[in-house]
Amino acid sequence: MADFAQLDFFTDPSVVADPYPYYEFLREQCPVWRDPRSGVIAVTGYDEVAAVYRDTRTFSSVNSSLGPFPLPFSSDGLDISADIDAHRDQFPMSEHLIAFDPPEHAAHRSLLSGLFTPKRLQDNEAFMWELSDQLIDEFIEDGHCEFLNSYGTPFPLLVIADLLGVPAEDHDMFRALLAGGGPTADQPWAVPGEDGTIDMNPLSYLDTWFTGYIEDRRADPRDDILTRLATTGFPDGSLPPVAAVVRLATFLFLAGHETTARLLSSALHVLAERPDLQATLRDNRQLIPNFVEEVLRYEGPIKSDFRLTRVATNLGGVDVAAGTTVMLLLGAANRDPLHFECPSQFQPDRANARQNISFGRGVHSCPGGPLARIEARVSIERLLNRLGDIQISDAAHGPSGARQFNYVPLWILRGLTELHLDYTPRTDSEGLLHG
Repeated sequence: MADFAQLDFFTDPSVVADPYPYYEFLREQCPVWRDPRSGVIAVTGYDEVAAVYRDTRTFSSVNSSLGPFPLPFSSDGLDISADIDAHRDQFPMSEHLIAFDPPEHAAHRSLLSGLFTPKRLQDNEAFMWELSDQLIDEFIEDGHCEFLNSYGTPFPLLVIADLLGVPAEDHDMFRALLAGGGPTADQPWAVPGEDGTIDMNPLSYLDTWFTGYIEDRRADPRDDILTRLATTGFPDGSLPPVAAVVRLATFLFLAGHETTARLLSSALHVLAERPDLQATLRDNRQLIPNFVEEVLRYEGPIKSDFRLTRVATNLGGVDVAAGTTVMLLLGAANRDPLHFECPSQFQPDRANARQNISFGRGVHSCPGGPLARIEARVSIERLLNRLGDIQISDAAHGPSGARQFNYVPLWILRGLTELHLDYTPRTDSEGLLHG
């Protein structure tokens, strides 16, 4: 049996493959537990995670995506809020929405108000139905596919491109770019640096493109989403710098497609092992939304989120000093037996599945949560309609009972790196209808 007390969450490969036994060990110690190796406070309790998310006065988001990042200042006081603000630009990713604290967070999040309206989501859903069929058309006749490359990654990538108003003529370019890991010299859209080299950082490359989009729409407004994104002001009426809008757009672009890709692969992983569930959902589409919620609870795409204590506090009976890194383990909170009955069982009809905490809580709840839910519902409907007898590929992953899967080796993200599926193309009329 593993010595979980000595296990390093941030480096041990066993936690990448299967973190849930470790989560159970932590829960047995306390819903709030101090890791003796790193000093990080690990939070596994559902109520405790929700409480941290909602308490922005005590917990800063400046380190949200960083993990145990060393502070760029000494923290020996009871309140380090001023130090955080003074050194914010020394934290990686601090320029993105996910790391902002109120009131700056509220001002920048308000710029998204025109993107996630019911009308815009409805328009985007119409795009999803067509896109889903277009992608399935590319591989359906093969009888097998690697799901993430064929569908799981390009689908949310192109959906968020449509939502942000990226011109349709650029969609294939972005798909090729991000599928290949970055621009290369033989791609006509590659952007060389001043020294002639190619910048392989996808985020900075997206900055280049979105800066062009935003500057163009400010100079020549049109009736499109990019123009609304470019010309939306802060609540005080001021127009944000181009760089602020660009950072917002590029973060949504990358984070939105990456997490949804893992959600879709987790959903297909479950379905491919459950032919009975495939049949049930084909015949009862109204059950798909709750199935999606149970996937989010059972195997959500975000493994951990982080906070930094601004002030000395007490969390779940544990004293926490100012300047302490707090790790919110969402996968553990979603399997808290005090909140979910038989949490290690996948129950597609679970009554409180939608109470999963995979999209966070409070002011930092994921703005793309409603979009991801629609993406999953549309995808599952079309895939079940057009692919029959979906199975895990024994040749790629081994036989049932001895499967082998690889997971993203990150402490932030939970998801498969590959999912090989076998299936039978469906040719009946039902498989050719939308919605």
